[in-house]
Amino acid sequence: MEIRLNDSWASILRNEFKKDYFQSLLRFLALENEKFPTSIFPKEEDIFRALNACCFEEVKVVILGQDPYPTKGHAHGLCFSTEKSVMPLPKSLQNIFKELNTDIGSKTSSNGNLQHWADQGVLLLNTVLTVREGEADSHSNKGWEQFTDAIINVLNEHAENIVYVLWGAKAQKKAKSVNEDKNLVLKSPHPSPLSSYRGFFGSKPFSKTNDYLEKHHKKKIEW
Repeated sequence: MEIRLNDSWASILRNEFKKDYFQSLLRFLALENEKFPTSIFPKEEDIFRALNACCFEEVKVVILGQDPYPTKGHAHGLCFSTEKSVMPLPKSLQNIFKELNTDIGSKTSSNGNLQHWADQGVLLLNTVLTVREGEADSHSNKGWEQFTDAIINVLNEHAENIVYVLWGAKAQKKAKSVNEDKNLVLKSPHPSPLSSYRGFFGSKPFSKTNDYLEKHHKKKIEW
């Protein structure tokens, strides 16, 4: 697999690619693509899209998901986001838009592409960056978690006043790496239909994020 990253992330993460765990991950992905050549999501060129869409220096908010949508045509490298053509929207994304509307009165988008969030400094990062069609968690515990830990660690070490939006138990495990004295960590249940009514609805992550950004003299996100 060819690793295509913008210069800001490539320079920061280059040592990760040399580590044993990442080389093992690459071997695993090569085997998966050999066995299931049309069933590994997202497409190879989109695996690192979250990083390429939001340079290191521009990160103001980190939204953490779990792993990509396992439905063909849905995942495109930004957590919770879909290509514009996807209809109906995944239920987790529908719930995110419902909370967005309740929280700040924003109109529900006509499509599920969240690229405009990334353009404003929102890192839309999954904990695991690939998945096999129809099998959620199929690429868990293969090395991706260690790689995304490294991303959180480097942000925590070199940046501050970032909002970390952690939805669900897997995303919340990343909080251990974040200095909460210098950043804001927002935790709630995952927006999936199974857990959204346990505290995701009413958590107001969008207004809380913008309040914090404005308090620290950063431009708020136009959600």
